Amino acid sequence: MKSAAILCVSLLCALPLAAQTAPCPADAAAQCRQIAHMQTQLDDWAQLDRYHTDNAALLPPAPNEHRVVFMGDSITDAWGHGADFFPGKPYLNRGISGQTTPQMLVRFQPDVVHLQPSVVVILAGTNDIAGNTGPSTPQMIEDNFVSMADIAHRSGIKVVIASILPAIAYPWRPGIKPADEIRTLNTWLKDFCKRDGDVYLDYYSHLTDAEGGMAPGLSKDGVHPTPKGYAIMAPLAEEAIAEALQK
Repeated sequence: MKSAAILCVSLLCALPLAAQTAPCPADAAAQCRQIAHMQTQLDDWAQLDRYHTDNAALLPPAPNEHRVVFMGDSITDAWGHGADFFPGKPYLNRGISGQTTPQMLVRFQPDVVHLQPSVVVILAGTNDIAGNTGPSTPQMIEDNFVSMADIAHRSGIKVVIASILPAIAYPWRPGIKPADEIRTLNTWLKDFCKRDGDVYLDYYSHLTDAEGGMAPGLSKDGVHPTPKGYAIMAPLAEEAIAEALQK
């Protein structure tokens, strides 16, 4: 990544000998950052390296320990890690900002199955709707949920699937209006959990306003929860985990 950025600056700032004193284009740094980010995605599209060291250092669950892995995107990632994430609970945060369901599916084995949890809590889908890794149809998103749940079941892991959080716009994807698609996918997720024997974790109805967005005070940008939003989500997650452990 570093070498890509250096090469970018060299190319953007290359000038004829007589004009070597001219300033580098003002947007060169931004272009270099974008190129470096793209190179990182090419090198590790699913970001398997993010938790590789933490996973390798993790001991197996203790006897009678009900380890729980939270798999998700930035909404999970920002919830906290280590002692800040559900203090006193054997819960592991494996959220990665910006991720979509196909990326989570690729890393589901190392970041969930290999950690030997009793339960996995999957919160995903909003970045698929936003198109973070390219266009995604509802069927593509549904297929990825089905595949993650199937892998979990085959590994003896109970499954909790969370609703997609409400949103009426994405700050990083102007023009997309996701509210209706979120409602539709949440209906599918709820029905799928019923058919598959999983637990449906309904964050949506506790966070939404009448228009399908986040209720006032619960989000800083219309997508990501504030501490007040997480305070609402935490006991709902605990209830869903307890229900899954009883199945």
